[in-house]
Amino acid sequence: MKANLTLLLTFVSFISLAQTIKTDSTKRLNEVTVKGYYNKQPLLRSVSSVSLVDSSLIRNQQSNSLVSTLNTVPGVRMEERSPGSYRLSLRGSLLRSPFGIRNIKIYVDDFPLTDAGGNTYLNALDVAAVGNLEIYKGPEASIFGANTGGAILINPIVINLNEINASAQAGSYGLFHQTAAVKHQFKNYSFSFSEGYQKSSGFRQNSAMDRKYFQTMHQWNYAPAGTLKAFIFYSDLSYKTPGGLTATQLEQDPKLARPATPTLPGAIAQQAAIYNKTIFAGLSNAYQINKHLKHVLALFTTYTDFKNPFITNYEQRYESTLGLRTFLAYDEVKEDFKFNAQLGVESAATKSQIKNFNNNAGEATTMQASDRLKANQDFAYLKLNFDINNKFLVEIASSLNFFSYNYQSYFPIVTDSKKRRFNTQFMPKAAISYLITSNLSARASVSKGYSPPTIAEVRSSDNNINNNLQAELGWNYELGLRYQSANNRFYANGTIFRYNLKDAIVRRLNQNDTEYFINAGGTKQEGIELEASLWLIRNSTVFLTGLQLRSNYTLSQFRFENFVSGTSSYSGNKLTGVPEHILVNSLEFNFKKEFYLFVQHNYTSGIPLNDANTVFAKRYHLVEAKAGIRNLRLSKTHVELFAGVNNLLNANYSLGNDLNAANGRYFNPAAGINFYTGLSIKL
Repeated sequence: MKANLTLLLTFVSFISLAQTIKTDSTKRLNEVTVKGYYNKQPLLRSVSSVSLVDSSLIRNQQSNSLVSTLNTVPGVRMEERSPGSYRLSLRGSLLRSPFGIRNIKIYVDDFPLTDAGGNTYLNALDVAAVGNLEIYKGPEASIFGANTGGAILINPIVINLNEINASAQAGSYGLFHQTAAVKHQFKNYSFSFSEGYQKSSGFRQNSAMDRKYFQTMHQWNYAPAGTLKAFIFYSDLSYKTPGGLTATQLEQDPKLARPATPTLPGAIAQQAAIYNKTIFAGLSNAYQINKHLKHVLALFTTYTDFKNPFITNYEQRYESTLGLRTFLAYDEVKEDFKFNAQLGVESAATKSQIKNFNNNAGEATTMQASDRLKANQDFAYLKLNFDINNKFLVEIASSLNFFSYNYQSYFPIVTDSKKRRFNTQFMPKAAISYLITSNLSARASVSKGYSPPTIAEVRSSDNNINNNLQAELGWNYELGLRYQSANNRFYANGTIFRYNLKDAIVRRLNQNDTEYFINAGGTKQEGIELEASLWLIRNSTVFLTGLQLRSNYTLSQFRFENFVSGTSSYSGNKLTGVPEHILVNSLEFNFKKEFYLFVQHNYTSGIPLNDANTVFAKRYHLVEAKAGIRNLRLSKTHVELFAGVNNLLNANYSLGNDLNAANGRYFNPAAGINFYTGLSIKL
């Protein structure tokens, strides 16, 4: 940890130096706050390791994917092996996620997007549905239930005016992305309807993507103290999966899909793909009982029709979830003392019907296996916040977590229904934040993380129900500093943490590329996360109205502990799939007449691709740029025109490798230099 401490001390010196920058008092930016879960706080004083991705950050990136946006956040790594195939980790590895998202709790507004079985279909959402994101890194099981990675709160676009908007974008490799929305605000009722359509032929063979998306939101303030909200979306997503390549195949032609072998057909012949139709609905009611007491109740349900023709089988999955989240909040506000308490419950159940067939060129034929499972995930939580003299903020929280699943086989052997119940887990968190000066705060926290195996890990593509998997759990310790200049022109945040995880779940593949999961002993995860933003220019000059610099750095010294697989010991090895260094810098130029230019550079160091650390993905540099004109006015119509380029240096890299891949098929090469252009219209 000596190197980590040196980095943090350097960061503190940087903050001290930044305070000497001459400030601009003629234009004061708004104070940055995070919503949390009905507990709004200034970002400067938050006790959590939270990063805010606001609308200005999102609009600077390409609008067809969240990958580049989320990868600007320290401690976050998002991958997209082919268009639409998302993987995401917070302060951790993607060992558990061959595709999809696990070990993270994700909420959309008041509603959990993560089902009771632990899976999250984030790729079902269109990027246009996202207003901003709050990313809580490190275990947040004390208020969001089972997770060891953290939580993401997706806040949809706020309806505060009457508007009709539409956008269209086209680019390399057949990219086309179109959106449209209608928003209307009445006296006490507002609604929005939006849709999105996206397609791409992909850089590689067998990597086409197609998504149709519809969303509606409604809010009715039926009384001065009561608000009723409804949120519904439907997503029809399909994308081809080209599969991993060996180093030789990568050198031969990076556009190849996985070719056939003497014993197995290739990805094109088997029409390997994902087909996901999901409908999600949530209804919430918030009522202010009196000036101190508030009650919130959220009900949610979802249904997913999932199909995955693969090399060795054809999987069909039908999943339905029903759940609720409810809590009482109490607030007491005095001149030098504020108190907030939340007492709540979240409960969800997900039924999964899973069938596997032989795959004959994309057609399901002879049945291999048929099982039904039901996951039940419940927790109760209590959170207490004490704010003393508007300087000292204390949070004490805990949750009591219950997880179980029922399972029954119907083919090839019929079995009786059985149940596996995990031990009840108590998940505490204690955190403090102290305002040293009006611009500088220090914080510390200790929290426990807990994540049982997901249904996709219990019943993976080897068609066996694995009752030997244990839950991950561990303790996280961290310290942090935040600085925000008096006029909000400069912001800096630094965090140092240590996370000791036991029974880490990792993915394995047999020689037929059929996956299964095991517990890998433990991991020791030490790291530093630094982020800073500075408005170098905020007043008008001859050419510029603004110039902002952003810089983020992640150091991840993650190692296996007590990990023995067969006759091999991996203890002390680097954690598979985690780059040790990531540095992201960007410049945003705002010119007169609403012209803008955004340039971003991402450096990612080498990535270990297997637990033995014998194969690494090479380090790479990514440069992207976007330029355009905003608020071009034509009568009452506002138009934005833009164009951009990705991978300007034409780097050879994989944005998502297959970890511990069988027969050396690690690599999923990403596109070289590519372009896009588009426009948006607001009425």
